[in-house]
Amino acid sequence: MADFPGKVSTQTSSQEPQRSYGIPASVDMDFIKGIPGILLVAEIVFGLLVWALIASTSYSNASAYVWVMFVSVSLWLLSIALLVVLLLRFHQSLPIIPWPLVLMVFYSVATVLYLTAFLADAASVPNYGFYRGHLGASAFFAIVVSLLYTASSYFAYLDWRGEGQNAAGSTVPV
Repeated sequence: MADFPGKVSTQTSSQEPQRSYGIPASVDMDFIKGIPGILLVAEIVFGLLVWALIASTSYSNASAYVWVMFVSVSLWLLSIALLVVLLLRFHQSLPIIPWPLVLMVFYSVATVLYLTAFLADAASVPNYGFYRGHLGASAFFAIVVSLLYTASSYFAYLDWRGEGQNAAGSTVPV
C-alpha cells in the first residue's frame, strides 16, 4: 500500500500533439467585438442587401446596374474572404505582407468603387417604374455601405499610421 501513489497515473490526455492541418486552432472573437470587425460584418450584410435588391429586378436593360452588381458582388465576396482571413488569423501566417497597408488600400478602393456604384444606382432609379422601390432601396444601402467602407478606411489608416493601438482601433489583431 505504501507504493500506491507511485503506480497511479493521473494523466488525463494523450501526449500526442494536436494537429491543426494548417488551420488555426482558435477563432479571434476579439476582432468581431471590436469596431473594425463590426464594420466588416455590417459591410457584408448591407452589401448583400444592395445586390439582392438589384438582382430581384430586371436590371439587364441598364448598364449602370451591371456596374452596381459587379461592384457590390465583387466587394461582398472580397469582404467575406477578408473576414475569414482576419477571424481565423490567417494573416499571422503571412507576416511578410504589410497587412495594415493592404487593408487601408482595400478599404479606400472599396470606398471609391461603392461611391461610383451609388451614383450610378441613384441616377438610374427614376427610369424604372415598377422596380423603383427596389432600386431606390438599393441606392440607399449602397450609400450606407460606402459610409461603412469610409469608416473602415479611417480605422485602417489609423492602424497603418500606428495611432490606433487600442483594442477598438486595431484593424488587424496581433
